[in-house]
Amino acid sequence: MYKKALEVLNIFNEHGYLAYIVGGYVRDMLLDKKSFDIDICASATPREIMELFDIEKQSEINYGSVKIIYKNIKFDVTTFRRDIKYEDNRKPIKIKYIKDLKKDLLRRDFTINTFCIDKDGNILDELNIREDLIDRKIKTVGNPRYKIKEDSLRILRAVRFATILDFTIDDKTKTYIKKYACLLKKLSYQRKKDELNKIFTSPNKERGRELLKNLKLLKYLELEKLDTITMCDDLLGIWAQLDVQDIYPFTKHEKQQMDKIKELMNKELNDYNLYHYGPYLCTTVGQIKKQNTSNLMENYDNLPIKSPNEIKLTPLEISKIIDKPAGIYIKEIINDLEKQIISRKLPNNKKNLTNYIIEKYK
Repeated sequence: MYKKALEVLNIFNEHGYLAYIVGGYVRDMLLDKKSFDIDICASATPREIMELFDIEKQSEINYGSVKIIYKNIKFDVTTFRRDIKYEDNRKPIKIKYIKDLKKDLLRRDFTINTFCIDKDGNILDELNIREDLIDRKIKTVGNPRYKIKEDSLRILRAVRFATILDFTIDDKTKTYIKKYACLLKKLSYQRKKDELNKIFTSPNKERGRELLKNLKLLKYLELEKLDTITMCDDLLGIWAQLDVQDIYPFTKHEKQQMDKIKELMNKELNDYNLYHYGPYLCTTVGQIKKQNTSNLMENYDNLPIKSPNEIKLTPLEISKIIDKPAGIYIKEIINDLEKQIISRKLPNNKKNLTNYIIEKYK
């Protein structure tokens, strides 16, 4: 991917434009971390970029961003620009295309995201901020009073970077994060959730929780419960405990899974519930309850059956045994057989199952 990105930079250069790899990829390279997305900034306008790479019109062109595919690899290319005016403390509504890399970097969020790589693979530090990377500091480019206010998503981005990279947030940046925390209310729940998901899935998630709490953001995120829940490994397990599925956006399937997690949190993780809810939900709840999840998996592996299909009598055979036409009672009998088999009170073979049904139901 990196070699292909350098080829893209050279294509720009061959046509008289400046272009650089910028942002997270360069930062992660300097930190010896893997990164899978490469962003490019260029002096070419969006229309010039589209002509250069033979691309049809795209919706993001108004913000100076074009997606290109080069040798089956996707790159986001953004024109050097200056953001003149923001609306709703989030998006620039007026921008100006420029030809100066340094001025483009000055509009970016944090200093650690301003490193660039040129067409020859040289790393550039145009704003002289390498010290912030060495000191492991999250610091806004320019005055945080304006940077945080103009785009309040930077509040959560600061927490996310500090969590994932295990950096500290600069004191002045912290001050204005706290001052403008109320602006989080203006952000869409989807944008907030996207950032929170990255914090909650980080191996350093406890640090993220600590930052969200200490920066007094929980109230404005409507996540007051975050302070008391178990930060389990499963993302839906965390969201289920927060109990905000009517506020934050989730798919129908995600809501169903969270409902089951909350339901199971009030039950014992015995063999029947392992069978009924399955290993994923049970190990998630096991983590929430701080139980030994390896024991749960071992218990699941040793269950006599793992689905109704493994019962040695079919619904049709049950109907014949009690000499009744098929009906809702069949499901009740199967549920009973499941409980008897799982509790190991009834062996799962046709003879024992038949005798049990005759004795109890016929």
